[in-house]
Amino acid sequence: MKTRILPLVLLVLSFGQSLLAIDNLKLNPRLDYSSDSQDGPLITGDDAESGFVSGKPNYVIIYGEGCFNSKRQARRTVELYNKYRGQVHFIVIDLDKERSPEQQVLVKQYYTGYIPHVLVLDGHGSALYNESGEVDSGRIEELFRTALSK
Repeated sequence: MKTRILPLVLLVLSFGQSLLAIDNLKLNPRLDYSSDSQDGPLITGDDAESGFVSGKPNYVIIYGEGCFNSKRQARRTVELYNKYRGQVHFIVIDLDKERSPEQQVLVKQYYTGYIPHVLVLDGHGSALYNESGEVDSGRIEELFRTALSK
């Protein structure tokens, strides 16, 4: 009996996780792009504690609230979200806030100690991009197109 229940529980958890898509991603309107000021969370949205979702590309931004490079990357992130919403799963990890267990796994596995850190995973969890520093939206869009064509 237990061996039949476990696969069912895993299936339900997997399906449930796929429904936890971050939604309504918004940029903090008070961001000061000229300084390392603490302006609060750079990006807000529903289900911001979500982690990796299989079956579609995942974009991950790991940032700190007082980093002007992170602020600029946050702006690019929200622009990408508005363009690829529903096709790509977006994960926002604010290092100044408590993280979900799923996000802690991503931070432990990929974060190198420098912000902003951007990660693009294909639908199977393989890293297509895993770098610290700002990255141009065009480069990320190329990776999205590649991942979406598979």
